Amino acid sequence: MSLDALFHLDANSEHSLQKQIIEQITRAIVNGNLPADLPLPSSRNLSSQLNVGRNTVILAYERLVSDGYLISKERSGYFVNPDILQGYAQAPARAELGKGLYQPNWAERIKLEPSRFGNIEKPRDWQRYPYPFIYGQIGSDLFPLNNWRECCRDAVTVQAIQSWSVDKSDADDPLLIEQIQKRLLPRRGVWANPDEILITVGAQHSLYLLAEMLFDKSSTIGLEDPGYVDVRNIVALGNSTIKPLPVDNEGLIVNSHINDCDYIYVTPSHQSPTTVTMPLGNRRALLDQAAKNDIILLEDDYESESNYQSNPLPALKSLDVNNRVLYIGSLSKTISAGLRMGYVVGPAKLISELRALRRLMLRHPAANNQHSMALFLSRGYHESLIKNLHRTYKARFEIMSEELSNIMPVSVATTAFGGSSFWIEGPETLNARVLAAEAKKIGIIIEPGDLHFYGPRPPTHFFRLGFSAIKTEQIRPGIKLLADLITQLS
Repeated sequence: MSLDALFHLDANSEHSLQKQIIEQITRAIVNGNLPADLPLPSSRNLSSQLNVGRNTVILAYERLVSDGYLISKERSGYFVNPDILQGYAQAPARAELGKGLYQPNWAERIKLEPSRFGNIEKPRDWQRYPYPFIYGQIGSDLFPLNNWRECCRDAVTVQAIQSWSVDKSDADDPLLIEQIQKRLLPRRGVWANPDEILITVGAQHSLYLLAEMLFDKSSTIGLEDPGYVDVRNIVALGNSTIKPLPVDNEGLIVNSHINDCDYIYVTPSHQSPTTVTMPLGNRRALLDQAAKNDIILLEDDYESESNYQSNPLPALKSLDVNNRVLYIGSLSKTISAGLRMGYVVGPAKLISELRALRRLMLRHPAANNQHSMALFLSRGYHESLIKNLHRTYKARFEIMSEELSNIMPVSVATTAFGGSSFWIEGPETLNARVLAAEAKKIGIIIEPGDLHFYGPRPPTHFFRLGFSAIKTEQIRPGIKLLADLITQLS
């Protein structure tokens, strides 16, 4: 029997060759591709077929025997265990699937089409590029591997499992709530009771829950322009009215233009995407107008820890005496985007209803991940990580600021507050999408900025350069290459 046609081993996969063999033999057994009455190839033959070491195959076979997928017969070899397929339904032949006469018209049945919205697209293989000026990702070299591994290991002790493995219905990990309440929020000047905090699967999940709970066809939602693409798409899924609100070098412009909004999404610490910071006076003015005009503010404090040249301003929520600010926090920008951990702070009544809505969607974020995060925070590892990121990002910020000022033939909107990206206004003749495509050919990843603008004819000469993923030593050569390319294309 030859299995090389069934298998496709990838030397560059994140999984070991042994694990790939195990997974693919398992899949072949379940799919009925391996006959039960014929032996599998010997370890010597299979290793030759797949061009892997013999020990790799031997260990894979032994694991499959241990898991019950194979049985070993002395002097005969390894066979599919017939008992393993008991309970599996017999599926029709693949050639017959989808050939019925009464196929549904899915185009007519689908009531929402989120795919029609423009979204920020990031190359999935961005880590292989030498100059990934990509935003929203953190280089793997900055991930606190040992500390996180320790917390994950301690989260699966017998005692810990007994705590989080039971059905908690819609409850969150109490230690995680406590750590957010006592460690994270006070850093931003925010104080909340445990029943005023809800754990979410990232800030984007928080925004979706709030939109579902609060917005309807009679609502007018103020969104910064340019602004965060995903929140605009979330609001666009409903029937609410979107009102674009202009920003300047101090963030959202606070004037009478905002008065007819029912809700305003705002990013005062780092305006998304321009990175500028809203001054304290503007924050107080925004709160005053919100109170006078019955406006609720959704504050996304997504990069609150990234400050390099001054003490950070307090969160908008910390100045709120009228309970009009709903605060959205995230751990994705400091630990890992892939962990998807965020939280909402608001009035207890609203949090209770959001919890009930979340229960209908996913009950609660994975309890083991919540507990691992709680341990990570409680042991002070998050504070250590913040200090490390601060040192690294500050160095990168300063290098990029210097390089962009010296050689980039564009206008750079910088901020003294920090963040993890630069918002660039290129020459008006520049098309940032063309620039991004050409830059990718020479190993540079950038983010075109037109998606962040509201309206049918967004400007095309803006783009964003992130520095959280690129290695520090790659910044100068990457900027020089990009500057030369801009000169050629403008």
